[in-house]
Amino acid sequence: MLEHTRTGSGPPIVLLHGIGMDRRAWDPVVPLLAREHEVIAVDLPGFGASAPLAGTPTVAALAAAVEELGLERPHAVGNSLGGGIAIELGRRGSAGSVCAISPIGFATGRERTYARVTLQAIHAVATAIDSRAEAAYGGAARRAVLMSVTVARPAKVPGSVAARWNHAVASAPGWHATLPVVTAWRPRMPSCPTTIAWAQHDRLLLAGRQAPRAARWLPEARHVTLRGCGHVPMWDDPDQVARTIADARR
Repeated sequence: MLEHTRTGSGPPIVLLHGIGMDRRAWDPVVPLLAREHEVIAVDLPGFGASAPLAGTPTVAALAAAVEELGLERPHAVGNSLGGGIAIELGRRGSAGSVCAISPIGFATGRERTYARVTLQAIHAVATAIDSRAEAAYGGAARRAVLMSVTVARPAKVPGSVAARWNHAVASAPGWHATLPVVTAWRPRMPSCPTTIAWAQHDRLLLAGRQAPRAARWLPEARHVTLRGCGHVPMWDDPDQVARTIADARR
């Protein structure tokens, strides 16, 4: 069973993080959603406190692990890898609606190589500095350098939170097995209402190329932009992210 936390009451929303992160990536958004929903924030297999899968962590296998929580067609919300899993849950009929934020699955050609190489570099840097992460992320200027690929407003991420993210990446036992999934998987349209929300300044899954492609590949979905946000937007603008998630249920 996946490690997770439950907050609030009402129609359930399950929150799924990106590769290398954990459920606490959603911390700024959870209390906003919990005003009207039961919010289930999950550590995906091989990340946070959840053990890795015994087999290959394909998107389908990761979605099946989320299904084991026994939630009754929740609103599935995911960022990056989690966005792909949310789309897969919708395709399988296991979600009542989907909100995928800067999801995997829409990169082609050199974009796939760029994403893989960039993520490998992020992991290498995180591993190298992890023993001194608190100092490395202690200043806003240093956070701007170290986090510019993942967030648009690094100064809004507290140093202690940035150091925790670094440790999550560096220590994740599922990193190497899961990384190929990020660029290999391709989406299919869910069977439920679906919103694809692309961060305007996504520098990992390049918004200028992949957001239009998502609109072509999944024309039945609702496509929106998270203004002023980077690839992991939950600290950039938690209010905008929460509103987008809430709107996706309507």
